[in-house]
Amino acid sequence: MCGFCGYAGDIPENSEVILTNMMNTIIHRGPDSSGQYIDEDVAMGFRRLSIIDLDMGSQPMTNENDDVIITFNGEIYNFKELREDLIAKGHIFKNNSDTETLIHSYEEYGEDMLNKLRGMFAFVIWDKKTKTLLGARDSFGIKPLYYTICDDTLIYGSEIKSILKHPLYKKELNETALENY
Repeated sequence: MCGFCGYAGDIPENSEVILTNMMNTIIHRGPDSSGQYIDEDVAMGFRRLSIIDLDMGSQPMTNENDDVIITFNGEIYNFKELREDLIAKGHIFKNNSDTETLIHSYEEYGEDMLNKLRGMFAFVIWDKKTKTLLGARDSFGIKPLYYTICDDTLIYGSEIKSILKHPLYKKELNETALENY
């Protein structure tokens, strides 16, 4: 199943502790392994259930320059065809995962990559060069991606309960949202 969580914006000194607490709430989504990426702009966490490319599919995963980072849950059905196209365009692959295909698709096509994907997916890509965070999910919402903005921090996750663990999130009733619901 896999799961991810993280935040961008205000990155406090204890981000590793905050991110670990967020990740621990979704350990059931990925008991096989975990990973973190933290810099001055973003904190990204991942819980892995190993299915494809068991040895090389760990996340967060980076491109060869370590300036594009991804956390991904799902399956890209047409990743082999996309991969062949990207190799023909000069991209170098380190493994056989659909995750790495997403990284190179982003490098090649930017947000337009979404028009090329077939599958069930949710992912977040951090581009260090442009300081851009791209989050996306499949159009049917098969794989979840929840997010909220607290102060100047975007907090996201595969499950809402990981968001609840972030110290900026205030657990209070939103009467307007409840009425609309």
